[in-house]
Amino acid sequence: MSCVVHWFRNDLRVSDNPALLAAIAEAKARSLPLLPVLVWDPAQADASRWLPQRIGPHRQAWLAGTVAALDAELRARGSRLVVLHGAPEVVLPELMSATQAVALHAEDIPAPEEADQAQAMGRAGKRLGASCTWSCTWHWQSTMLAPDDLPFSPRDLPAVFTTFRQHVEQAGIAPRTPLPAPQALPPVPELPALHTVTPPLPPASQPDARSSFPFPQAHFAPGERGAQAHLAQYCARRLPHSYKATRNGLSGTDFSSKLSPWLATGALSAAQAIAAIRAFEAEHGANDGSYWLWFELLWREHFRLLHLKHGSTLYRARGLSQLPTPPHDEAAFRCWCEGRTGEPLVDAGMRELAATGWLSNRLRQIVASYLIHDLACDWRAGAAWFEACLIDFDVHSNQGNWLYVSGRGTDPRGGRRFNPDKQTREHDPDGAYRRLWGTA
Repeated sequence: MSCVVHWFRNDLRVSDNPALLAAIAEAKARSLPLLPVLVWDPAQADASRWLPQRIGPHRQAWLAGTVAALDAELRARGSRLVVLHGAPEVVLPELMSATQAVALHAEDIPAPEEADQAQAMGRAGKRLGASCTWSCTWHWQSTMLAPDDLPFSPRDLPAVFTTFRQHVEQAGIAPRTPLPAPQALPPVPELPALHTVTPPLPPASQPDARSSFPFPQAHFAPGERGAQAHLAQYCARRLPHSYKATRNGLSGTDFSSKLSPWLATGALSAAQAIAAIRAFEAEHGANDGSYWLWFELLWREHFRLLHLKHGSTLYRARGLSQLPTPPHDEAAFRCWCEGRTGEPLVDAGMRELAATGWLSNRLRQIVASYLIHDLACDWRAGAAWFEACLIDFDVHSNQGNWLYVSGRGTDPRGGRRFNPDKQTREHDPDGAYRRLWGTA
């Protein structure tokens, strides 16, 4: 028995997946089966320093739906998904040893925990013995732009986003072209009895009808097909043209692109998203709205590249600054999580987040600012709560945005405080959002 392994990480799709295509090509060249694997580490749902559960029910439900959708796509192509439970650096090498795998292909993820897992995979063969050696190939594929195409190296990445954007746009760098989905996959090898296919994560309870991201609906469904359906209807209704004008809305399905939950799990690639926007512009014309989608995707790129430059430094209490360790008030933090601060707009936002796993970008900034600058709490606790709740949690953007608001990241102004009274007047003047969530 022997095989090639593709390890699905944050790339839960079959189209525009360079790592998967490379694994298929190697399996075919060697006339070997291909083993598509996803690893669920139960420790991801354990308690953290800040919370009793690191991943909450809404995010678990979105992940479960995405995993099920990925398995369906693989089965339609003559394959299937093998889900392992345990620490990746333990269970994946054991499976590779048992199947005599010769190669592993996987997405390259620059966040510290994921980078540590990759390094552990490289050491695992030696730990298991000389007969258990395999090649590990890591594929950078989560950005629109290839790092090698940028007009600077990762170590010279401009710290300020505006400077980064200007350099990219002045250089005229084109996003990479998305790759097509494979029509068929090599067969899955027979697995040893000790390795069984396990069910996906448990679903959450019924979603809240007030949600701005109603993911049971067809074009809000998890997985690759849900992403493509949503993107198609979004462009067909010419909503990219109104994106900039409406992106600061608080409630509803159309005020923002809503692409982030699929981008976060990799059911949609950034290259696919911008390709659809460029095709829309070619047909209907470009304006500030459609440009702003590119602008926001560039923010996503910048946060990822910051991880290549700074790594675990981004996870220190002081972040990239020289500020002291932030204060923390545990009681105030709990009130914030539960929507009981006494600030109506903040409490409405926190109730929506807990009830649905979704929150508008404007409200994310408002509630983050309130926790840090008004309640004097540690920004890392807020980042942990977003990690637990958000269905579109992305470690790079989450870390970057919390650092930015706290003044410990790359904000040239040294942090952002959003005045809740001013934000309420500007974004919820009639109280509709506060009434919706019972705080008016």
